[in-house]
Amino acid sequence: MLRTGALLAVGGTAAPLTGCDLFDGDEPPPPDPLEPLAAEARELAARHRAAIAADPGLADRLTPIADAHAAHADEIHRLIGRPAPSGSPGPQPTAGDRAGLLAGLREAEQRGRQAAAKACAEAPGERAALLGSVTAARATHVEALK
Repeated sequence: MLRTGALLAVGGTAAPLTGCDLFDGDEPPPPDPLEPLAAEARELAARHRAAIAADPGLADRLTPIADAHAAHADEIHRLIGRPAPSGSPGPQPTAGDRAGLLAGLREAEQRGRQAAAKACAEAPGERAALLGSVTAARATHVEALK
């Protein structure tokens, strides 16, 4: 009886106050397994934009690829039901001649294709279509950068 009275005096209700129940609603949901793929898409878009800044003559070739990566990141975030983080990754430092820039982008696209293929193989069916599309796009990007 004393406990109920104390609870009423403190909180105005007789609900028990326990450490486990107090903050249950404040925990963020666990990360979605596709969040790294979305982050990678944003990073790839930033890399392509940085390469354009380093060599504006590549804009016609690289802008559609950068835009595709940005669209993939947005679509992945829509699929997982979470907004993209505010701010975008800063452009990766780029240096070297055109051949060096393109070689670096090809390598990043190849790693990205492998990550997307792995995510596609591990994803439930309702996510596989989008991830298959991302994988195919990244494979196409590798070829476009040759």
